[in-house]
Amino acid sequence: LAREEGRQEGRQEGRQEGKQKGKAALLLKLLQRRFGPLPGWASEKILSADQELVEDWFDQALDARSLEEAFAERS
Repeated sequence: LAREEGRQEGRQEGRQEGKQKGKAALLLKLLQRRFGPLPGWASEKILSADQELVEDWFDQALDARSLEEAFAERS
């Protein structure tokens, strides 16, 4: 029973990680399309962020006039 629960947890974590990587990849693609080749700091920032932050940045990137504006903290 414990073994099966462990497997289910592992699968769930794998799905979450896959979603996170997918969202990060989409944000990277959007930013590259809008602003050209990305500096290393931008890619690193996206790849190390949690899912909620990546979603926020994606929303901001849709209207941002610069790469820096896409990452600006909202007040």
